[in-house]
Amino acid sequence: MKYFSLMILSALFISGCGSSKNVMKDTSNTSSQEWQKLFDGKTTSGWHSYGEKKAGKAWKVVDGSLYLDAKNKKEGQGGDITTNEEFGNFHFKLEWKISKNGNSGIMFFVNEDLKKYGASYNTGPEMQVLDNDGHPDGKFNKHRAGDLYDLIASSSEPVKPVGEWNQVEIISKNGKLDFKMNGVNIVSTSIWDEQWNNMVAGSKFNTMPGFAKYISGKISLQDHGDEVWYRNIEIKRL
Repeated sequence: MKYFSLMILSALFISGCGSSKNVMKDTSNTSSQEWQKLFDGKTTSGWHSYGEKKAGKAWKVVDGSLYLDAKNKKEGQGGDITTNEEFGNFHFKLEWKISKNGNSGIMFFVNEDLKKYGASYNTGPEMQVLDNDGHPDGKFNKHRAGDLYDLIASSSEPVKPVGEWNQVEIISKNGKLDFKMNGVNIVSTSIWDEQWNNMVAGSKFNTMPGFAKYISGKISLQDHGDEVWYRNIEIKRL
């Protein structure tokens, strides 16, 4: 009888442990570990032009993509479209398509303190978006599609021709930065350390005291005056 009772207690204990494990698994699935859509494919909700309250009229939603209508843009209708939210450690991904001879970029860790900084590029490092063959920047090392602009050239160039979609990822976690393009890791570096600071000091950003200094910030998609399309924009906080 005593043996039977011990068996029952053991079974209850094991069962209880299993229930506890399941509860822990469910509650650990927090929002910080989930993909968050930054673009709903229908509106510019969640975005605004840098320094403004809402997105400029030149940023339009066309066929589920965020499109800069540069051909019909009037003064003050564009600007770098910027997230309302800020992000620290993150895994960010989107798809981009550039126009012939076009130029744009994806900036991150952007600080929107307008008293200090007049533009996204004053603070935010950039993954270059470019027509390598048609735009003059394609002739310069560290200025080509996928490069960490003016800082690190891509280790390879798996970029697709103009008019085709490229899937890219930016991953920043605890001082390590990675770029991926079409599934290939093309940039990997430490950030905010001595090597990083020396690299910035040797770049065109060396006169901008706030550049690449912030460990969290907003994401901006650049208005460089050319048509560009972005879609499937998502982020996961790490």
